[in-house]
Amino acid sequence: MSAVPTVNISIDSGTNFTATYTISNSDGSVLDLTGYTATSKIRKYPTSTTSSSFSVGIASTTGKITISMGSTSTTDLTEGRNYYDITITSPSSTISKVIQGMAIVNPTVSE
Repeated sequence: MSAVPTVNISIDSGTNFTATYTISNSDGSVLDLTGYTATSKIRKYPTSTTSSSFSVGIASTTGKITISMGSTSTTDLTEGRNYYDITITSPSSTISKVIQGMAIVNPTVSE
């Protein structure tokens, strides 16, 4: 795998959120995620003891990872700048961070 890309996202409080990423090898080819698991969390600060989890889906042979969070969960997020990442665990139990970035949580007036 290549260096961990930074991808900043924007989440509107009280709405459904989904983002999809393609994970690549260092040579640019798509990583076959067969047998892998993934986890993604968001925290107000990287060192915060509390976090919220995204639901994570993997499309094995296309290298795609989708993170999502329902409207009930996005309502509970702290507005403003937050941090998130996605880690994958290989079939041999190697853990790698594949995406990281800031998540700006915006208020929704019409909730």
